[in-house]
Amino acid sequence: MKQRKVTLLVSVLFITVSLLCGGRVFSAGLYLSQLNSPVSLGTAGVNNVVNNIAADAAYTNPAGMTGVERDTIMPGFQLIIPEVKFDASVATAGGDDGGNVGEAALIPGFNAVKVLSDKWRLGFAITAPLGGGVDYGDNFVGRYGATRAILSGLGISPSLGYKINDRVSVGVGVTAIYTNMDLDIAINRPGSLPDGKVSIDKIDDWSAQGFAGLTWQVTDKAMLGFIYRTKSEIELEGDLAIKDAPLLNRITGDPDTVEVDFDVVQLFGVGLAYDVSDDLRIIADFDYEDWSEFSDNYISINARNEMNTAIDRNWKDTWHAGIGALYRVDSSLMSAGVAYDSSPVDDEDRTFDLPADEQLKFGASYGRFVSDNFSWFLGLSYVWLGDGKIDQTNQGVRVKGEFDSNYFVSIGGNMRYLF
Repeated sequence: MKQRKVTLLVSVLFITVSLLCGGRVFSAGLYLSQLNSPVSLGTAGVNNVVNNIAADAAYTNPAGMTGVERDTIMPGFQLIIPEVKFDASVATAGGDDGGNVGEAALIPGFNAVKVLSDKWRLGFAITAPLGGGVDYGDNFVGRYGATRAILSGLGISPSLGYKINDRVSVGVGVTAIYTNMDLDIAINRPGSLPDGKVSIDKIDDWSAQGFAGLTWQVTDKAMLGFIYRTKSEIELEGDLAIKDAPLLNRITGDPDTVEVDFDVVQLFGVGLAYDVSDDLRIIADFDYEDWSEFSDNYISINARNEMNTAIDRNWKDTWHAGIGALYRVDSSLMSAGVAYDSSPVDDEDRTFDLPADEQLKFGASYGRFVSDNFSWFLGLSYVWLGDGKIDQTNQGVRVKGEFDSNYFVSIGGNMRYLF
């Protein structure tokens, strides 16, 4: 027993450190709905709200944990492979298109449920709930908007589920979110002078986001699920450096630190599961995300001359809808799903540091129940990230174009052990 506890602790620590790498592509908002559970991945995230069969309910909807009948641990991974290429039609300062600006990322994860009694469940999850990033290179056509922008998030979520009766369960939890951001922007200097650079290096913050869920078995075949996530206020602080731009240094007074404030917004989700037979379940979900609240970003530069400014990104609220199915035959479980997420920003307001757009997602997974205690699952998804059209003028330089290749493939796997 002692050896098992030590092994589990080492695994959790490894996952915690690895998750700080975060994702490398921007989603429709900043939330990543396809978690490193292959059933979530394999249904394009559609199963999240009505999940009452697996330990990842500890994060996706804690009320669903009451459907887990035995103590369960579920470690896993998700490999994200992006193909994100910008094609410029107008670039008044020259430069290149940056090639594939997305970076592959391996994202481990961990979920666990403890059965406390017939009515109570205790859950724990380590996830990457938000993030994304692009690395265009220093000679990118849009370098005066951004050359590199990485936002990553690690979520550590304890949760509690309670079965009110045979039909209704509720759950609550809180996610401690560690957010980390890097940002590089080129400075356009006059004449033939080489570009300068502003670098915001690994600014970070811990914040909290609450969540609450409900599952309601309306009939013997139909179940409704609900999830709500609160707003989380992020205040990132860290190092700021300005290179080869002496005029800007004189204006700001040799800055050395910066603070960037924004909100990770509230989310309302509802899902439906319908058991067509003992082997086939049809699922659907819809959510509404309040990304207009993220639109206002506040920046404070700490130096001899303190500077404060606000940026309105003109983001708007988004919605998500999807449909999928789970099918069990003998000792196998298969899933599939398709989902759509609307864009948080109009084409004329999209920027190179956060080039978010609409999404169309397809997923499928396969799992095998090896024994009463052990099973494994593999999942695959394809996510189209939209055209990502941009027409921006930064520092007197106009760049117009779109991402003609803009997608990522995600491969996930996990194993589940029941005690």
